[in-house]
Amino acid sequence: MKQQKLVRDIHRDFGYFYVGLIISFAFSGILMNHREHWHPEKYTIETKNIKVQLPEESQITEEFAENLGKQLGIDDKMRRHNVKKGTFKISFEKHDVEIDIKTGKGEIVAFNKTPIISQTMKLHKTTSNWWIYYSDIFGISLILIAITGTLMVTHGKNTFKRRGWKLAVAGIIFPILVLIILS
Repeated sequence: MKQQKLVRDIHRDFGYFYVGLIISFAFSGILMNHREHWHPEKYTIETKNIKVQLPEESQITEEFAENLGKQLGIDDKMRRHNVKKGTFKISFEKHDVEIDIKTGKGEIVAFNKTPIISQTMKLHKTTSNWWIYYSDIFGISLILIAITGTLMVTHGKNTFKRRGWKLAVAGIIFPILVLIILS
């Protein structure tokens, strides 16, 4: 009985301690799943059509992208640039630029970070050492929460041995099937 109380206490306390992080990760994970359709981290405040003269694709360098940004009146830091499927894209901290290579027509989109959403999504992307270690501890804690959850009910028809293992196997098989189908 003492062991059962310890299992419940660990499960409860870790669950309470990490409830905010669990919700934040779940919320930002859902948003990250749909980032191909919209950019949840930022919202558009202004779109401006432009027409520019572009050099040959081989001459579009990082330096060219930075200078073009300055010519277009963009003063924030450039993150990256690329040419893909006939479109020249430049990503800045607060602006995105897309230009058709052939016509030189494009647009500048100015945006701001979406409050709260951008901060929670940053949890998934950050690479600082202290956050990586904290995330590792969080991952281990989630394993502990899962294991203690399977050990909490020891009598009756809803124990892990009688019922829970079937759901656990289904929960393991489903993502494996998805991985097999997608690969």
